[in-house]
Amino acid sequence: MSPMSLLDPVDRETARRMAEDELEKPVYHRDRPSFIDKALDQVEEWLKEIMPDAPGPGPGQGGGSFTLVILLLLAVVLIAAVWWWMRGRGNVKSGRALLEDVPSRAADHRAAAEAHAAEERWAEAIRERLRAIARDLEERAILDPRPGRTARELAVEVGAVLPVDLAPGTRVFDDVWYGDRPGTAEGYQLLTGLDQAVQAARPRPLEAV
Repeated sequence: MSPMSLLDPVDRETARRMAEDELEKPVYHRDRPSFIDKALDQVEEWLKEIMPDAPGPGPGQGGGSFTLVILLLLAVVLIAAVWWWMRGRGNVKSGRALLEDVPSRAADHRAAAEAHAAEERWAEAIRERLRAIARDLEERAILDPRPGRTARELAVEVGAVLPVDLAPGTRVFDDVWYGDRPGTAEGYQLLTGLDQAVQAARPRPLEAV
């Protein structure tokens, strides 16, 4: 470039373009916070508002690291809460049939339930008592025999024909067998009471058409 060219006038548009090109150079953006940094700063401010007594980052520590640790802890707590709430709910195993496709009698299931209860094997006792309820209803022709019937389906069908709410018992059964919760004597007593209520109940009268 000749010395004379340096003295050539530069129009406004050219000057603007040259300035923009200059400002696009990385050297001018080294200290500008990234989008992630801005987001972490916002979260940290929010955490300070809801937890004003929480210790801040120590000397030489970045606020982003502190915020990231808090976020991870919150995520762990949230996942644990969701997992606990979902136990036994929506589990594909809860769709398994209550009765096996083999001949059995309600009296046999009741005897097995009492034997398990005597040994404090509450989970097995709960299962056999609910099976006794299902088989008793089939033997009395209140429900049609159906090997594939699940515990939840049993509760719905019983509610339609008998003045007995079987849902609390089937929830105990699902929680114990498909939600990995321990069986208890109280749960077994609930099933026993429902079994007795079902035996004493009579089908609802048909409504007049």
